[in-house]
Amino acid sequence: MDLFSGTINTLQQSLNYASIKNQTIASNIANVDTPNYKSKEVVFKDVLQGELSNTLTAKRTNPRHLPFEHEQNLSYKIVQRNNTLYNHNGNNVDIDKEMAELAENQIYYQSLVDRINGKFNSLQTVIKGGR
Repeated sequence: MDLFSGTINTLQQSLNYASIKNQTIASNIANVDTPNYKSKEVVFKDVLQGELSNTLTAKRTNPRHLPFEHEQNLSYKIVQRNNTLYNHNGNNVDIDKEMAELAENQIYYQSLVDRINGKFNSLQTVIKGGR
């Protein structure tokens, strides 16, 4: 039985993703002047496509058996950007792009925090009997 219908778990995974993305962007910004540093990015879309293409089926041999569901662990990966060069020292960090991505990610993270707070406030209201 899933007590929260997966919403809390999904929000938690989304917060983890946004946190890793923030760390990656911060690392890129910190290394903006490091010679030969290649910027990194967090990729989710490619991993999602790979997981969706890997379908797993199971055969139920008895109707009393529990149905088998492949629970996909949709995650992300960090990849290095090698196809660009912005500075003469071999560094490819575009500070304007990184700052824009950081701002966007912070808004995304805050919206997730607001949503999970709303979920917990709803649960708290139910536990208190609607008061």
